[in-house]
Amino acid sequence: MSQFISVFDMLKIGVGPSSSHTLGPWRAAQQWILKLKEKEHFFLIDEIKIDLYGSLSLTGKGHATDLAILLGLSGTDPEYIPIEDIDEIIKGIKETSLLFLNNEKMISFSTENIKFNKEFLPLNPNGMTFTGFCNGDVISKETYFSIGGGFIIQEKDSLSEEIEISKQNFPFPMNKALQLEQYCEKENLLISDIVYQNELVLNSGDKIDFEINRIWETMLECMYVGCHSKGILPGGLNVKRRAAETHDKLIKDSSYTNPKEWITAIRSTEVKFREILKWVSCFALSVNEVNASLGRVVTAPTNGSAGVIPAVLMYYLVIENHEADFKQIKKFLLVAGEIGSIFKKNATISAAMGGCQAEIGVSSAMAAAALTELLGGTPAQSLVAAEIAMEHHLGLTCDPIGGLVQIPCIERNAMGAIKAINAAEMALDTDPKETKVPLDKVIDTMWETAKDMNKNYKETSEGGLAVTVRLVDC
Repeated sequence: MSQFISVFDMLKIGVGPSSSHTLGPWRAAQQWILKLKEKEHFFLIDEIKIDLYGSLSLTGKGHATDLAILLGLSGTDPEYIPIEDIDEIIKGIKETSLLFLNNEKMISFSTENIKFNKEFLPLNPNGMTFTGFCNGDVISKETYFSIGGGFIIQEKDSLSEEIEISKQNFPFPMNKALQLEQYCEKENLLISDIVYQNELVLNSGDKIDFEINRIWETMLECMYVGCHSKGILPGGLNVKRRAAETHDKLIKDSSYTNPKEWITAIRSTEVKFREILKWVSCFALSVNEVNASLGRVVTAPTNGSAGVIPAVLMYYLVIENHEADFKQIKKFLLVAGEIGSIFKKNATISAAMGGCQAEIGVSSAMAAAALTELLGGTPAQSLVAAEIAMEHHLGLTCDPIGGLVQIPCIERNAMGAIKAINAAEMALDTDPKETKVPLDKVIDTMWETAKDMNKNYKETSEGGLAVTVRLVDC
């Protein structure tokens, strides 16, 4: 895949619980509306039907796919919609059987117009078809595929429709980790420096800083909300929120009123060795509890794995370096984004295509590489850290109980964060020249493993824990 994938493609702001099953369908609904307008069909539409296929159908209700499509058709945007408005919009559609299409035109709509089909479409496990009618006649029919991380395509699209990478367009074009390492060696630059130079082709330095800060502020707010929210997660599994209880035990009597003061309060707390692990787990759990309750998170690279990167970055800020500021945050996210893009170009970041190794495994690799750079590691050691993290997630299946992004998903983020820190520490003690498995090889292995994996373990809830522990048992 010869394309440029920006850091801001890999780290998107959206609403939980799933980037492929929530954010992707939401974006697909928005894209369909744009197409209706381009073809001057928008104001002719008087009826809409949506068909969901494969993984979108099998775990769609647990992942709120139907709700995301309704929100997208209503004209809301996942980056900016007030979270408190979501329930009211959905409730209004269900109670009135009316849909305010793109916030412009009222049409009749029943939630039964969204059909869950178990069959899989050929191109991708996450398929959906939007059909628009006028006086009973079909005037628009478009099929979209959600390919992970909020990315969507149509069958006629090419995955390389992103900007093609070339020396003419970007100073450091790359598809492979080896190319990234070679650029760093030749230019005597860190990975974050190389990535930043490429990003400058698309945006000004001020714009890059603004967007990175917006991503971090969203991550921080998400952790803060998660660490201060108690109760039971929605969906029927009756999963108790744990982050707040753990947080209360760790933070003790510290005083603060906002997320930034919260960071200072944690830094001032005397953290014992065992509490470090608890803090990291707490940060990760907090994000994915927010994600599971349709809160706002950053796909990193997916919603299901959204807790790993903020948890590891927060670990660096409150445990490793109390003097760290935006400079370090920027470096961390630039490195993480680039590592994620290499995985996406050469394998997948979709659990429906590769199991959970494609989500938690990739996010752990992203975080491990980024942390290694901040801890003083060389670019080669950062790539070693990414390889170690992924190597020990190979074969990880995706088998959510009840199709909900809760068990085992929430705890897996804590495990992925801990593994990322461990991988970074091991990489810092490693001579990259002695490494037996380069990052590109483990990415190839991950993709081959994904293709060999039984489809029951690819976000269908038809295998593993989803079968041995049924929703009714909980």
